[in-house]
Amino acid sequence: QVQLVESGGGLVQAGGSLRLSCAGSGRTFSRIGMGWFRQAPGKEREFVAAISWSTGNTNYRDSVKGRFTISRDNAKNTGYLHMNNLKPEDTAVYYCAAGASRQKLVDGSIDYWGQGTQVTVSS
Repeated sequence: QVQLVESGGGLVQAGGSLRLSCAGSGRTFSRIGMGWFRQAPGKEREFVAAISWSTGNTNYRDSVKGRFTISRDNAKNTGYLHMNNLKPEDTAVYYCAAGASRQKLVDGSIDYWGQGTQVTVSS
């Protein structure tokens, strides 16, 4: 069993930055993928980024490439989403997720979800 707890959301102006954290507990992340999804009001949840916990290889949705960076700290069992140059269309609840691999997350196969953290970008 894995528990995921997000933090770091908030209100920021367009062009600003935020860092989301996802603290994992319950088992080692050494053989899984960790990622971030988001859901805006009235829209379906969508993939944002994923990272292989062992290799550090990453995937991103096109609209966040060059602005968002996913990373992890193995010693702290914590993943991060660094978000720069935020836009109003990035406003959503952001969810941390864990799955059997980075590719599984990209494909939407999620084993564990966090509770979500709100990110609001004002124009």
